[in-house]
Amino acid sequence: MTAPISEKPYSIAKSRRVIQWIVVIGTLIIGLRHIMPGETSRGGSFDSFCAFGGIETLLPFLFTGHLLKSTNLLNFSVLIATLGVSLIAGRAFCGWLCGLGAIQDFVAEWTRKLLGERRHIRGKQSKTILPLHLPAFVDRPLRYAKHLILAVILIASLYAAFPPLREFCPVRAVFGLKMTSLLWLTLVAFLAGSILVERFWCKYFCPLGATLSIFNKISPVRIVSDANHCNSCGRCDIECSMGIADVPLNLDDTECIRCLECMDTCARDGSLELKVIKF
Repeated sequence: MTAPISEKPYSIAKSRRVIQWIVVIGTLIIGLRHIMPGETSRGGSFDSFCAFGGIETLLPFLFTGHLLKSTNLLNFSVLIATLGVSLIAGRAFCGWLCGLGAIQDFVAEWTRKLLGERRHIRGKQSKTILPLHLPAFVDRPLRYAKHLILAVILIASLYAAFPPLREFCPVRAVFGLKMTSLLWLTLVAFLAGSILVERFWCKYFCPLGATLSIFNKISPVRIVSDANHCNSCGRCDIECSMGIADVPLNLDDTECIRCLECMDTCARDGSLELKVIKF
């Protein structure tokens, strides 16, 4: 008789979902807090709590000594904390602590359910039409767009009064609760993109993700593959929301958001492990 496959003692995916919901609710509370009367007494604008706001206002501060409007020194504190997480665990911020990343994961999950996927079987390709998987000749060049956007924003910040991304920032569109025509368009585009392609914003357009991507190459906390256990079944490739091919061979890929879905999906104990690498 074949022995039953033992269930894992805990689910990384469920733990991550709990943390993502906490982040989403917390960010919405911050947005609500800043549409109430007495905004200035609550630490400034909603923009002040954005890590990328620290990047947008960094060059103006270094070259002129002045911050862009709607930002303050709190942006640098949030940015330093984000960089600290990234220095230790790569783009784990994107996979666990980013509100936009969480919303994209939720939208992809809800889209599959609305299109008939009653129960997702881990490691098995979904039969729903959406989200789509873009062909490689489209996907690969688009991956560089976020780096170009980052460069444009950094240059524009030297000549701007407000953060360059502010008027069409998806964080403000989803969580800021102060809507303009541009932000409504941004919200529609963001949600539509998230329905069409899983982690659409993260893969192609997020300038913060472009900033943090380099840390995947230097962070000590990494996922490590053991070739003696891995049988290249492809389960982890299917579950990778960032669309990384041959996951066990590309665990330090700059696109990896350290969500650990590959570890949670892996059916062979010891194939993938989270370790601290000594340099």
